[in-house]
Amino acid sequence: MNHIVRVDCFNDDLPLYGDDYAVIAVDVMRSTTTAVTAVATGRRCFPVASIEGALRLASVLPNALLVGEQGGGMPYGFAFTNSPYEMHRRDYDLSRPAVLLSSSGTKLLCAAAERHATVYAACLRNARATAAWVAAHHTHVAIVGAGTRGEFREEDQLACAWIAATLVTHGFEAGALAAAIIERWQSAPVHLIADGKSAAYLRRSGQTFDLHFVLSHINDLDLVCALQNDEIVVADRVPIQEVAA
Repeated sequence: MNHIVRVDCFNDDLPLYGDDYAVIAVDVMRSTTTAVTAVATGRRCFPVASIEGALRLASVLPNALLVGEQGGGMPYGFAFTNSPYEMHRRDYDLSRPAVLLSSSGTKLLCAAAERHATVYAACLRNARATAAWVAAHHTHVAIVGAGTRGEFREEDQLACAWIAATLVTHGFEAGALAAAIIERWQSAPVHLIADGKSAAYLRRSGQTFDLHFVLSHINDLDLVCALQNDEIVVADRVPIQEVAA
């Protein structure tokens, strides 16, 4: 059986894949980084696709913590925006489950879950662990970056390239876009993403703490995070020292 890896960009609609595909959702700045960080701190995390969905879930989820943004703004009643930095430092009420909303990343996660049984959340923090796990457990993989304003942002291309390149070393055949992304980004230094549009937005909006957080937390987690029953959970751990660089 052929092993295949695809890379795509999400823009309000998920490309059609076969039922045998596992989907890896990537939104480095910032929703999958925020989700993975929440799980790493021991907090439950539930991604939602809309404000209405967030409020509906919060009404039935005891003591929920509303987190996120829409169109760059934090909705009324939310504790903080789509911030991995704030999620990381909020260590005093970990029993409160996070309901996470974002303009593109959580929409991608929810859209993927509607069509596929196996969905993972990946970012630069757990790219290496995710790639190693997926290579060992799946034969058809789609790595999907969360499109922002119709663009496949640099930081998501980087994470997709890292994961796809690992799968190729395990015998996967790369699709056309996957091969191009690997060639462009596999060996690129991480600091290049600081010159991208997402980084520029974080600077303009006074959220450089999130940019610094992303740039300073690279493959520091062994977590493989999956979306199961509408919740981001730890599917497994892949010890970092056991994964080849």
